[in-house]
Amino acid sequence: MTIEIANESGESVDEPALVALARFVLDRMQVHPAAELSVLLVDEKTMTDLHERWMGEPGPTDVLAFPMDELDAAPSAPDGPEAGPAMLGDVVLCPVVAAAQAGRAGHSTEAELHLLCTHGILHLLGYDHADPEEEREMFGLQGDILRSWDEARAAGPST
Repeated sequence: MTIEIANESGESVDEPALVALARFVLDRMQVHPAAELSVLLVDEKTMTDLHERWMGEPGPTDVLAFPMDELDAAPSAPDGPEAGPAMLGDVVLCPVVAAAQAGRAGHSTEAELHLLCTHGILHLLGYDHADPEEEREMFGLQGDILRSWDEARAAGPST
């Protein structure tokens, strides 16, 4: 699994932790190991431009997801055809917006970025929250993944 991260935000972010989280989410969701993901961290102006251009909404937002290829959820069967690499898409995060939201939520900016990255990946995988049922499913899954991530980090490196 290839996870590329580019920090163009001008903010200090724990990039290795974001990569580890993204890998954890993709593994948990049984995404094919040949998948590729891009995580881009941008400043508030860039996020505002993207939000207005692609969503038609004013001002910056916290996360945007731009899906690319359709992926099989799990690796192919041993005797089946091997899937080639596929670009899952781009998750775009804005650390400045994340920091403001973290303050209001009472947790760290890193925790907020982890939540937003997980949220963006779930969007790339086809989850949405346009109606109450979809919202319950997506946010429930997001919460489960983040709790598992926190537990895995608290347990330390596996041996």
